[in-house]
Amino acid sequence: MIGYRIELTPDDNGTLLVTCPKIPMVVTYGQDRDDALHHAVDAIEVALGSMIADSEPIPLPDTEGLVVRVSLLAALKVQLYVALRASGITRAELARRLSWNRESVDRLFRLDHASRLDQLEAAFGALGRQVDIEVREAA
Repeated sequence: MIGYRIELTPDDNGTLLVTCPKIPMVVTYGQDRDDALHHAVDAIEVALGSMIADSEPIPLPDTEGLVVRVSLLAALKVQLYVALRASGITRAELARRLSWNRESVDRLFRLDHASRLDQLEAAFGALGRQVDIEVREAA
């Protein structure tokens, strides 16, 4: 999974300010810890989506500290974006390899779009990658 460390800072109005050191554009708040964690995930996913839309590099995930994880679908899409950048090919070339129209490929990189898993798997395959899933007990 992909997760990023966040910092929770008590604000002067009783809320918790949420920031993410690796993604400075992430600034949100929560009424309490659970609310702050929920808003943190949303803010991180929006920020990652913006970074993908702007063709920016994605920072490496964190494993230490208070780490919040993005959704499984968002994680797959971020990994697909990272794989595409590493391959050095364009989205247009990916569309050609998949025999899809460009709009269908572009949706794979929109974190707010509910892409199908078989489409993501095909895109990874076109990039010479395969997806493995591991299920383990929660910490």
